[in-house]
Amino acid sequence: MYKLMISCYVLFLCFLCFSLALSWRQDTQFNQAENYEGSSDLVNLEYHMGPVLASATNLYIIWYGHWNPTHQATIRDFIYSLSSSAPYPSVADWWKTVRLYTDQTGSNITGSISLSGEFYDTRYSHGSYLSRLSMQSIIKTAATSYPRQLPLNPHNGLYLVLTSSDVQVQDFCRAVCGFHYFTFPNIVGATVPYAWIGYSGTQCPGVCAYPFAWPKYSGKPPPSTNGGNNIMRAPNGDAGVDGMISVIAHELAEVSSNPLVNAWYAGDDPTAPTEIADLCLGLYGSGGGGGYVGKVYKDSWGNGYNVNGVKGRRFLVQWVWNPVKRRCFGPNAMD
Repeated sequence: MYKLMISCYVLFLCFLCFSLALSWRQDTQFNQAENYEGSSDLVNLEYHMGPVLASATNLYIIWYGHWNPTHQATIRDFIYSLSSSAPYPSVADWWKTVRLYTDQTGSNITGSISLSGEFYDTRYSHGSYLSRLSMQSIIKTAATSYPRQLPLNPHNGLYLVLTSSDVQVQDFCRAVCGFHYFTFPNIVGATVPYAWIGYSGTQCPGVCAYPFAWPKYSGKPPPSTNGGNNIMRAPNGDAGVDGMISVIAHELAEVSSNPLVNAWYAGDDPTAPTEIADLCLGLYGSGGGGGYVGKVYKDSWGNGYNVNGVKGRRFLVQWVWNPVKRRCFGPNAMD
């Protein structure tokens, strides 16, 4: 069971800083002077005594807007892959690194994540331009829309709000590709962890779907051979949804290890933490850094991937910080 009691002071502080915390964008890797693919004593990742998601988790998806069914199927299969067997290296093998994080009782992050419900907000209940705080109202709508509402589950529920290509979100593409947080009881009725991720395929693939699209403002030309374009091909056929998968993975890792902003992070400011996936932006394989994703696999069509999923799926997901090895790590590592 999640430990969802936090002080009013921390809640107020986090509310004030809500627009600054717990978000990321893919192309920031081009501005980073360091990467942590090799072990490093410079990273001061600490545990701050808060809960992690240690209980078997019921995950609920809110599809906001109009979605391509093929894209939905790809995302569902990634969620299923988190707790299902697949050929090594698998999504579940990747999740084993996340599971190394524990709470103060020594309980590890759960290895059981079940897709337990879906809500389709095709009416754009809160409009087509959303603030960050709107995500909480969307969760409230999904939990109160009789007769097909989602359960409001403060015990072991985790909510994903996924916005479609025609929905604009505050700071999306400009400063963020996704973020996670927790709901306020006065808005939703309970405190539950959640994450938002937007589909970037039409709005900003070069920002949020790297390496399947090239950042226009990277300051570097796309890699090429003999004058051709060597941008990596997406393993599931769509740069937007394949890029989105990695953002979903990023946010799931961080919301599981820091659901109430008082568990695992580096830095002294809980309102702007550096979390376990932030440390590894842009790293997908051994040798990565500075815009190079690292050593990954290619299928017979030249599509890039680093983990296998259910139903023969393949995905490219970024690495996360391994607290035992003290470096960024994924199951496709060469060492």
